[in-house]
Amino acid sequence: MAAVLAVPVTLLAAHLLARRRAARGHPHPARTAYADVLMIAGTVPWLWMILTPGHNTEGINLVPFRDLAAVFQAPAETVIVQVGGNLLVFAALGALLPVRSARFARLWTVALVAAAASATVEALQYGLHLDRVSSVDDVLLNTAGAVLAAIMTQRWHASRIAAGSVPQ
Repeated sequence: MAAVLAVPVTLLAAHLLARRRAARGHPHPARTAYADVLMIAGTVPWLWMILTPGHNTEGINLVPFRDLAAVFQAPAETVIVQVGGNLLVFAALGALLPVRSARFARLWTVALVAAAASATVEALQYGLHLDRVSSVDDVLLNTAGAVLAAIMTQRWHASRIAAGSVPQ
């Protein structure tokens, strides 16, 4: 329900930011404003969920694919929630960062930003003692989700628009 109620507020914020940027002569005010606001609106709820206290299972796992292998031994619902949720954490960031700026239009750049953001979140989970497991597998899945989202929005990347290949 909160997500539905946030939609008009998010769109209003993007519209007002676009008007402000246009008044200041910013190039591409609407594209950058909507990308900025939607990146935040699409990422913050996931971060809120991840950075809330967990279920008395604090730890750290730096061995790649160990936690992922355990997840795949669980029931299908658990696999969908764990893998799907981790793929979505930075999907908005991955989808819209290259739309926002040509500087981030390369997939490796999106991967680097997403991996750094994800590693920061995992470090915060551990450092703040939130009773959650900090895992390198979460970083890998978060990064993969951002890259997959960037691939899905390649048609609208700022570098393509700047080069004159605006999609029809």
